[in-house]
Amino acid sequence: MPEAPGSPLAARDRGLVWHPYAPLDGPEPYAVEGASGVRLSLTAPDGEQFEAVDAMASWWCAVHGYRNPVLDAAAHEQVDRFSHVMFGGLTHEPAVRLAERLTTMAPGPMAHVFFADSGSVSVEVALKLALQYQAARGRPDRQRFLTVRGGYHGDTFAAMSVCDPVDGMHSAFPGALARQVFAPRPPAARLVTTPTGEDRWETDRSALDLWTAEVRLLAQTHTDELAAVVVEPVLQGAGGMHVYHPDCLRVLREVADDHGLLLVVDEIATGFGRTGRLFASEWADVAPDVICVGKALTGGYLSLAAVLMTREVGDAITRSAFRALLHGPTFMANPLACAVANASVELVEATWKDQVPRVGRLLAEHLSPAASLPHVADVRTLGAVGVVQLTSPVDVARVTRAALRRGVWVRPFRDLVYTMPPYVCTDDDVRVIAEGVVGAVAEVHG
Repeated sequence: MPEAPGSPLAARDRGLVWHPYAPLDGPEPYAVEGASGVRLSLTAPDGEQFEAVDAMASWWCAVHGYRNPVLDAAAHEQVDRFSHVMFGGLTHEPAVRLAERLTTMAPGPMAHVFFADSGSVSVEVALKLALQYQAARGRPDRQRFLTVRGGYHGDTFAAMSVCDPVDGMHSAFPGALARQVFAPRPPAARLVTTPTGEDRWETDRSALDLWTAEVRLLAQTHTDELAAVVVEPVLQGAGGMHVYHPDCLRVLREVADDHGLLLVVDEIATGFGRTGRLFASEWADVAPDVICVGKALTGGYLSLAAVLMTREVGDAITRSAFRALLHGPTFMANPLACAVANASVELVEATWKDQVPRVGRLLAEHLSPAASLPHVADVRTLGAVGVVQLTSPVDVARVTRAALRRGVWVRPFRDLVYTMPPYVCTDDDVRVIAEGVVGAVAEVHG
């Protein structure tokens, strides 16, 4: 349909294009006119224009910013060779190099990699892998998963089944989802830095002991049904930016070992330095059996995810009746995505130890004034994550606009105004983000 004279892009979009968890006749979106470094050039539905620091890193993946010259060069170089080939019966250097790099840098003795085309699909693959593993071990009746309340693992069906069944985003599908075993949400924790510069985790130890006892009881009760434990390590993302003590992950590792379960950790949001460790599992010194990674894997350039597993898991599948992991996406190990991912992961390894602690310190400093606002329940940070939690749901439209007037793009949800910014933000960029969040909350909810 030809564009009407002067018709804004957002008006053309409205009613035509679905957006995440938004109605077709919902608010018109902001139109992106350009993106460079850590800034977005946006046009509002009413025509007002903004230059804003992207405090979301495009849902946590654009850790190196936009138009990054290293990632651009990797993409151009691979495009000049070939952008895609099927992975059935073929292989290529970008995929093999990325698999070698991931197994080397991951926590624990990872030996095999399965490439998927999104984070949700990687979780699907991990769950199928766990079922095949148990069948190969002579336990085909183990068809359920133990997880915790408050989790989020994606929007495909198996992934939805291990998301929070009550407070999550998938309550519309109760009859279609497999019924999993849910432990309570782990008690909240906070990472504090002592005057000597040491990190110390604080939590309610009695609450943690009660949680531990309930998890152990659930595992004992359902042991003959369970295939794996599935969890986001230390930080639950879309389930509420909830931080919990690493001891909880250690308990889950012990439970998995005691009952012959795989420990599957979803590091899609927490991997590649975001929480202050290269992988969040490292806060607990825990070696998982299976790891899902995505998001920052390609620096936000292309959709790619991966499932990493130990040699024991791979060997069990190889000895099974099918001898293969029964999944195979069309765009599996897409060469263009793998080439960019190699460049992204190399950048992460070279820079995150300097970037993430700096961003985290500045977020903690400049978000702290929000704690004195009357409708703020909590302010917390972990690595390059900053959260302002309100006592009531966020007025998303008003807070978004108020933050944009302060030069910051945020995407609040539930009762949270949060930021997971690009690692390449300058000190001034981080200050602008934090002050923009605090100012927007004070204006709308103060």
